[in-house]
Amino acid sequence: MRGAWAPPANQLETPTVSTKRISIDPVTRIEGHLRIDCDIRDGKVVDAWSSGQMWRGIETILSGRDPRDAWLYTQRICGVCTTVHAICSVRAVENALGLEIPLNAQLLRNLIMAAHGIHDHIVHFYQLSALDWVDVVSALDADPQATATLAQGLSNWPNNSAAHFAEVQGRVRKFVAGGQLGIFAHGYWGHPAMKLPPAANLMAVAHYLEALDYQRRANQIVAILGGKTPHIQNLAVGGVANAINPDEQSALNMERLAYVRTLMDELGGFVREVYLPDVTAIAGLYAAWLPYGEGVTHYLSAPDFPRDAKGTDFGMPGGYIPNADLARFHPLTHFGDPYFEQNVKESIKHSWYQGDWTRSPYEEDTVPHYTDFNQEGAYSWVKSPSFAGLPAQVGPLANVLAMVAAGHEGTKRYLDLALARIAAVTGSAVPVTALHSTLGRHAARCVRTQVLYDMLLENYEALIANIAGGDYTSFNPPIFPKGEQMGFGFHEAPRGILSHWIVIENGKIKNYQAVVPSTWNAGPRNQDDARGPYEAALIGNPVLDEERPLEVLRTVHSFDPCLACAIHLHDNERQRVIRVSTV
Repeated sequence: MRGAWAPPANQLETPTVSTKRISIDPVTRIEGHLRIDCDIRDGKVVDAWSSGQMWRGIETILSGRDPRDAWLYTQRICGVCTTVHAICSVRAVENALGLEIPLNAQLLRNLIMAAHGIHDHIVHFYQLSALDWVDVVSALDADPQATATLAQGLSNWPNNSAAHFAEVQGRVRKFVAGGQLGIFAHGYWGHPAMKLPPAANLMAVAHYLEALDYQRRANQIVAILGGKTPHIQNLAVGGVANAINPDEQSALNMERLAYVRTLMDELGGFVREVYLPDVTAIAGLYAAWLPYGEGVTHYLSAPDFPRDAKGTDFGMPGGYIPNADLARFHPLTHFGDPYFEQNVKESIKHSWYQGDWTRSPYEEDTVPHYTDFNQEGAYSWVKSPSFAGLPAQVGPLANVLAMVAAGHEGTKRYLDLALARIAAVTGSAVPVTALHSTLGRHAARCVRTQVLYDMLLENYEALIANIAGGDYTSFNPPIFPKGEQMGFGFHEAPRGILSHWIVIENGKIKNYQAVVPSTWNAGPRNQDDARGPYEAALIGNPVLDEERPLEVLRTVHSFDPCLACAIHLHDNERQRVIRVSTV
């Protein structure tokens, strides 16, 4: 499976006196507070520790509440990953009750999830990670005409003109002349690891600014269908709260749906003509980075975009791939799949909680026990999830590999296109195994965005057809029996597989746990002291300047960390846990 692009062996070397420890705290351009510690020797990372440095409070708050209200609370786990927690929460309760939802509700949820995912992926590449690869100051040296020639060779995007690039360059020049770089301040400009030519830097900066507008259009779709964003308002256990009537002004009607289609068309142009060309061009120009950042190669993803009321037929497949071996892919086939339910565990051996256990989320508790940073003991508020006893990498790379293994035609088509475009820049073939890398995660996220756009179109057409057939139903009322019910809901969120686990007793929440993508990826060493995905992916990473560890940020940012999601605790005693000082 490794081929020509195999990364360096992921082994911890014996430390010597030349080993230097660096600490990045906080890692910026993410949601939440993440600390990364690395041991550097001979210009490479030889060991790493990932530490969640913040508290949140959701799961304990839910104890004793009505399960129908949980989705409103869980959305507040994060200010970015809002809709994904809502959808997982209602799916968990519906799974516990064995409740099916109307097809219209399923399709509306799918539309919201697809638009949210596209929005998130665009924001991640341009606003959260592109500046690890793009030197903004270098763009001032670019020739706008040369930039236009480069961009027009990549796509037919209307704004790829010399006049537009000159206008953007002028705006950036004004920032610099004024003594500040505004939103581009505090970057590692001029770092020796920055390799793009000035024209490519100017093209990327221009598209960075355009991405701010096009991600907004994706959010408009979410707001129209979900009532608002962030924190949508239309979900319900049993379906959605959208009243559907093509002729009623106060309902979801054809006028609103027609506007959604207009936004979809505009969004699709940016995804095809800007995002895909930019990611593949940058990956090709940084081909020397393709061997770095592999880490954990056990991959886990969820099937999603259900086409039926039961959640047994999915537009995007998912499942488990052990040790990067696509031939051993094990699909997840339905919302209550016991293979998933029985294999997910979380460990607190290296986390700041009381005890030392590895348990199913159904059986977990969350009792804090802070002991300061101890790399041999506890050093993070994040737990350590495992699947079948092993760490697993989650996210767009896991999702794309699972869809390829499942034979998903759209994914294979877009992946072939992306690899061909990268190869056109490098001048040599790029195998699928190159995806096991820092840049591979970016390429996979771009491929997934193309598939998400296909899902947006498919579910829109299905919804229109269903309404045209006279079906306006959007909600089935839930019934809570006496006794105990257990269930989980999963969703392939932008950062990877998200699952919520609930135990209901006599109509009230007895226990609630969320196992989120950044918990899978940012977790510390597990019960067997195996590194989590962030930690493992950093081993062998080059570091040219220990005072400016840009390369560490490149690999960590490629996962799209969200520490607000990874940590969700609550102190019932309301004691002060930590004080943050600006002095």
